[in-house]
Amino acid sequence: MAQLPITRMTLYKHGVGFFERRATLSGEEVELSFRVTEMNDILKSLTAIDWGGGQVLGVDYATPQSREERLSGCSIRLDDDRSLRDLLTCLRGRRVELTLDQGERLTGKLLGLDEPSERQPLASSLVSLLLDETATVHVVALERVQGVNILDERGAADLRFFLQTSLTQDEYRNVTVRLSPGAHDLSVSYIAPAPTWRVSYRLVLDPQAQGGPKALLLGWGIFDNRLEEDLQGISLSLVAGMPISFVYDLYTPFTPQRPEVKEEARVAAAPVEFEAAALGAGADVVERGPMAMHAAMAAPAPAAVRKMAPREALAAAQPVATKGEALGELFQYVIQTPVTVGRGQSAMVPVVSANLEYQKDLLYNGRKMPTHPVATLRMKNTSGLTLERGPVTVLDDGEYMGEAVLPFTAVGGEVVVPYAVELGAKVHESGGAGREIYRLFIKGSYLHFEEWDIRWQEYRLSNQTANPLTVLIEHPRTSYYELFDTPVPKERTDESLRFEVSTPAWGEALLKVQERRLLARQEEVQKQSHQILQRYLKQGLMDQATYDQIVKLLMLYDTIADYEKQIKQLGEERDKIYKAQQQIQGNMQALSQVGKEGALRQRYVEQLEATEAQLRGLDKRETELKAAIKQVEDEIAARLKALG
Repeated sequence: MAQLPITRMTLYKHGVGFFERRATLSGEEVELSFRVTEMNDILKSLTAIDWGGGQVLGVDYATPQSREERLSGCSIRLDDDRSLRDLLTCLRGRRVELTLDQGERLTGKLLGLDEPSERQPLASSLVSLLLDETATVHVVALERVQGVNILDERGAADLRFFLQTSLTQDEYRNVTVRLSPGAHDLSVSYIAPAPTWRVSYRLVLDPQAQGGPKALLLGWGIFDNRLEEDLQGISLSLVAGMPISFVYDLYTPFTPQRPEVKEEARVAAAPVEFEAAALGAGADVVERGPMAMHAAMAAPAPAAVRKMAPREALAAAQPVATKGEALGELFQYVIQTPVTVGRGQSAMVPVVSANLEYQKDLLYNGRKMPTHPVATLRMKNTSGLTLERGPVTVLDDGEYMGEAVLPFTAVGGEVVVPYAVELGAKVHESGGAGREIYRLFIKGSYLHFEEWDIRWQEYRLSNQTANPLTVLIEHPRTSYYELFDTPVPKERTDESLRFEVSTPAWGEALLKVQERRLLARQEEVQKQSHQILQRYLKQGLMDQATYDQIVKLLMLYDTIADYEKQIKQLGEERDKIYKAQQQIQGNMQALSQVGKEGALRQRYVEQLEATEAQLRGLDKRETELKAAIKQVEDEIAARLKALG
């Protein structure tokens, strides 16, 4: 049967690969073998094309069953250690032709195989055969049988099916591509699970390069051949980015339950029409410009004896034949030279070789590395290739300097590589927060405040080396806050503000970052105190005229409070009078109208009349107080209106 070798392979970062097999062949079928775990992706993506003018008639594969389930209807079952004896046993009743030693041939129906007992040797097994056109049963020793020709088509077919099923292990499935007769130029492509490819970088620094410091960026793509075959001279592509991918179960048969619907009488439906919809134009494409590159460069390092090949020689010694192609949201490294990798082997292929201008900086970010700044290389990605995320080893003048993780960086983006901790510099952080009144004003019966919510952070940098140091301190950006009384940041990122701080040898420097946001609140004027108003006056938040007006208002509020206190006292006196009246009325009920009791009753009546007069006096006084309160409230309203 014709074979299709892999000719092209594209690996992605999310655990799948795209494979293309192609060959010129003749015949009517091509068989491929896949792991069971790959079948859902195969059925989802397999595409077969005959470029030579022939036709692809279909694709066959075994229905998902265990080996025992597939062999359940097969009459032939063979064990590994007694296949011939099992075959003769299973062929009982079928026509066979036995080839014996000495070239003798016997044809007839197989009666069976007589097995020896445990005490008899294997050579004593006997084969019984009912000869054709006779009633003679011929018995021969099993050891004389040299061959078996199965003349029964069902038996032969079952044997072939058993052998084919045994050839296909439980973890693999065969897929057969059916073709029209003749010659074919067949390609079969599909996606299948594959280990993600990785990338590993080297940065070889040359601080004395002509035109400024240069860094040779070398990158290798690392991938694994987990296939059951060698890869010979294939076309390889490695894709950066992450397309959407998922597993959809197409391999497992599934028969859903359906509701039962009874027949009903119906009338033929009239034609249905839909309104046409205008198709809109596609979305505009937005081009994103490259990130700005900072022009500052580190001073060239003094000459030193190199311990490895210089940057130019290393770049010439390792040419990279890689072509970068943008694929929408993805980026593809197309390896221009054929790749050969043995089965079960892994390989590294060069994907990046570019000279980039760089600058060295010391960056401090206490959330990422407390206490000490980090030596960092910063460069613009002018390689023309999107750089996938991966580890990078930094070599400076032949010496190992440190390691970092190079982030995913688009063409034109800035690459930041923090590779070593500067132990000769320390940063101590301290901070705090507070409130400060910005201004206040009166509106209605409220005193309105505008306050600064202030936060500050101090960075005290200590240089413990014999050379001056300049450190870029990263301070987190906070929404709704603005800087004040703070140096202008040298740089801004999406998450941080970078402030440049210089220190002399064995010296210190201080950076104080202050941020604020304006908040508003209000308080009732009548709840203010004279002490607080005097403080506002001294701080210049309030002028003397406003102060005098508010003091007058507070006096008026105090007057109202005094009137309300008097009204409350009138209410208490009224309650006492009501209780005294109830007591007098209770005493009067037990007295008669004549004699001494009548005289006492009369005195009680006089007392009740006196209390009524007191109540009328209290009511009059309360009315007067309420009128006074109304008058003061009107005056307060007029004064507040004048202030607001």
